[in-house]
Amino acid sequence: MLNAEQVIATNKANLNNLFSLTNQAFAGVEKLVELNLTAARAAMSESADHAKAVLSVKDAQELLALQAGLIQPLAEKSAAYSRHIYDIASSTSADLSKAIEAKATESQQAVLGYIDAALKNAPAGSESAVAFFKQAVTASNNAVESVQKAVKQATDLAETNLQAVTDTAVKATKTATKKR
Repeated sequence: MLNAEQVIATNKANLNNLFSLTNQAFAGVEKLVELNLTAARAAMSESADHAKAVLSVKDAQELLALQAGLIQPLAEKSAAYSRHIYDIASSTSADLSKAIEAKATESQQAVLGYIDAALKNAPAGSESAVAFFKQAVTASNNAVESVQKAVKQATDLAETNLQAVTDTAVKATKTATKKR
């Protein structure tokens, strides 16, 4: 049976976990804001430099060469920016997942402890029902672990595919720029 102290302690722990998860999420948002500010500053500076270069162009061919010279660096910067966003999102997601998994494991252990305590007080003759209940809880825990493994595999595959697409796009841009 649960008593008032256990309920209060559980509520405090849950509140602390909520604040911890919220802080982790905000840390990810802060990283994204910082990345966007840095990218915006760099883009403004590069735009000013480009505008000055365009104003100093003497003929159309020089203008075309200047424009063509911007394509590859722009593609590389776009790919790097996308990769940074993905890394921040992936890192934040992984941190949150670890925290949630740890709490889920802790909660599973607590539930199993409560079940064991309750089942010790089960009336005689209910052994088969107790065994069935324990088996159902174990099967549920195994299903959760399987889903977590599948999500991890899918995330790893998505990350690998994103890296391959990014590399291919940068190579294609380099090839197209060289042909000009």
